[in-house]
Amino acid sequence: MDKETKAYLLSIGTIEMPQAVDYGQSSTAGPSAGGQSIFFKSGERLVRLSVVPASPLRLQQTEDEAAVFRGDEEIARGHLLQPLLHCPEQAYLTISERCIYNCKFCAVPKLRGSVKSRERVLQMVNEAYSSGRMKAISLTSGVEIDPQHEAARVAEIVRDLKRFGVPIGVSVSPFKGVSGILKEAGADEVKYNLETVDADLFSTVCPGISLDEIWEALEEAVAVFGRNKVCSNVILGLGESDRVMMRGIDQLTEMGVLPVLRPVYPHPLRKGEIEMTRPGAERLLRLSTYLRRSLDRQGLRGDQALTGCYRCTGCDLVPHRDL
Repeated sequence: MDKETKAYLLSIGTIEMPQAVDYGQSSTAGPSAGGQSIFFKSGERLVRLSVVPASPLRLQQTEDEAAVFRGDEEIARGHLLQPLLHCPEQAYLTISERCIYNCKFCAVPKLRGSVKSRERVLQMVNEAYSSGRMKAISLTSGVEIDPQHEAARVAEIVRDLKRFGVPIGVSVSPFKGVSGILKEAGADEVKYNLETVDADLFSTVCPGISLDEIWEALEEAVAVFGRNKVCSNVILGLGESDRVMMRGIDQLTEMGVLPVLRPVYPHPLRKGEIEMTRPGAERLLRLSTYLRRSLDRQGLRGDQALTGCYRCTGCDLVPHRDL
């Protein structure tokens, strides 16, 4: 699978698969929460696709390999990877599967999922560790009560998880001082999501959240954790222009932040609330290539990430890994 093929698969984002295939795993995080997905690896590239009843793409599997078809045309041949927890080689857990905010692209506020206890998280990570395949831990969380309460709970869990001796990444709703709390607890990397770098769009898609406070938290995070240790999801397909996106990419990389360019997932629970258009392969390649150049200018490396999306690579075109 070359980068053009991966870009095409990401532009579709979904796949049909036979019932007999059991390598899917339900997601509890972010816009695609509540859905099942598979991880397909071809050569050195990995792609995560949401499983749906009707998709332009179809999975065929034999005993030792799998292939992705569009109609009768084979697009890529490889094999399915068994997720550990949410993704391969990482215990990637969502602590609070609910959120007080109402970001219009995200299914989590609609689903009102569970909140994992410290004991449950430790049990899940211990089981992942026992497999011998766990190389990192990534924690993400919605906001059950308020960001301060959430960060305190996650920090307490991070302290417990340091016993496993692998890198830990944390993604929470940020506020002033949160990076110091997470660093003191033992986190190695953090991710605070801008969601969109278009200030005009932000107030519509993320009502009740301050875009300026997220930018300030990212700047503070780099001061605490260092360059190349901070990430931020930026969604593609909310109506932003390439010009605004490129300007935002440069602003982030100049700060020392690794932007994650995430194709929007129009969840059925959010249908009709805002306009969401999944980006085509050409746009994904163009902006991801621009991101690679922007990282290079700032001396940042996508392949040095220890946790999270830059390590997994399934949902995005990752600089220094895919291109």
